[in-house]
Amino acid sequence: MSILVDTSVWSLALRRKAAPSSQEETLRYLIRDGQVKVIGPIRQELLSGIPSLEQFEALKSRLSYFPDTVIQTSDYELAASFFNVCRQNGIQGSHVDFLICAVATNNEFQIYTTDKDFLSYRKHLPIMLFKDNYPGASV
Repeated sequence: MSILVDTSVWSLALRRKAAPSSQEETLRYLIRDGQVKVIGPIRQELLSGIPSLEQFEALKSRLSYFPDTVIQTSDYELAASFFNVCRQNGIQGSHVDFLICAVATNNEFQIYTTDKDFLSYRKHLPIMLFKDNYPGASV
């Protein structure tokens, strides 16, 4: 199984703190198991707003372990369709969110996110959301 990890999960895992969050533990497990997928827009979001060049380069280096899943024309078209479907149903979302949904759908990936907007999208889109259900998960 492949898991497209959203910016929200990466951000939680990459923050400096004393104790790791359950999302960080899950992400570590998924990385060790070779299930993590990334797309360019998520990489861009993670690298944007880094205060120093040193921190930027360190994060860029850490993320280089994960090659980008190629985004096809069909992914962009499906993302636009998803945007339209959700908008017709009164649900607003970002273009990146719908691109994540499209890439995940077209590649049969699950989406790992803490962003509650994806729960609304799921009501109208054929997306699969990942749940922390790996062996040893606390949830």
